[in-house]
Amino acid sequence: MSIFHSIPWNVDPEIFSIGPLTIRWYGLLFALGFVIGQRILTKIYVAEGRTEEDVDVITLYMIIGTVLGARLGHVLFYDAKHYLSNPIEILKIWEGGLASHGATIGILFALWLFSRRQKFDYMWVLDRIVIVVALGGALIRLGNLMNSEIFGHPTNLPWGFIFYRSHEFSHVPRHPTQLYESLSVFLLFVLLFWLWKKYKSALPRGLLFGLFVTFLFTFRFLVEFLKENQEAFEDDLALNMGQILSIPLILIGLFILYRVWRNPTPATPGGRLTDSKA
Repeated sequence: MSIFHSIPWNVDPEIFSIGPLTIRWYGLLFALGFVIGQRILTKIYVAEGRTEEDVDVITLYMIIGTVLGARLGHVLFYDAKHYLSNPIEILKIWEGGLASHGATIGILFALWLFSRRQKFDYMWVLDRIVIVVALGGALIRLGNLMNSEIFGHPTNLPWGFIFYRSHEFSHVPRHPTQLYESLSVFLLFVLLFWLWKKYKSALPRGLLFGLFVTFLFTFRFLVEFLKENQEAFEDDLALNMGQILSIPLILIGLFILYRVWRNPTPATPGGRLTDSKA
């Protein structure tokens, strides 16, 4: 296939360096997700009677839960033997290795702790936080594109990318699965934010979280069929690790949506705990 029917991609993942300090696109987009997300979450919280201080606290929980969960997820799900033999390398986050499924688990646990200690309704917190998590996920996948990583199988489609910096796979156009995921999650962000803006506290409790988990991980499951496996052991599996980890989250999302459909209960104003939801 002619190169003129594809998109050459040779972006340097580093923006600039000052001495030992290197600024990379991935790190910038990762941080930007938290910065923009905090502003959006502040708008949401203030509109529903909460304070900016609540957002500051939950942002700290989110950062810790995301980073620890993503790193430990990669360690346990993708290369446990290597890291358990070399535990000091678990700390070397700058060398890469973050798993979105691990981040999801880390966020869920961190927000459970936040809700318990700050006396919030856990599901109210989840319904609001998934709006900004969706936006952050879209930016992170753009970061993967800038790193020329997590791309797809060869394709004859005119929007196939030739990833020149991935030397092993640089000779043929491939599915830009990073863009597929980024665009899909951004559209999910738009949907969730629109639903919140239109209905706010009238939204059934659990609806936004159920939609987020179901649609995000269903798309993740499907797009994995277009991706190169991240680790060699996945080549021997009927489904790759990303698909296996997505299945229970899809089922959780469907279960929550089913409960919302059977019993659409409005959230308490401002996510305040009641005795029945404590």
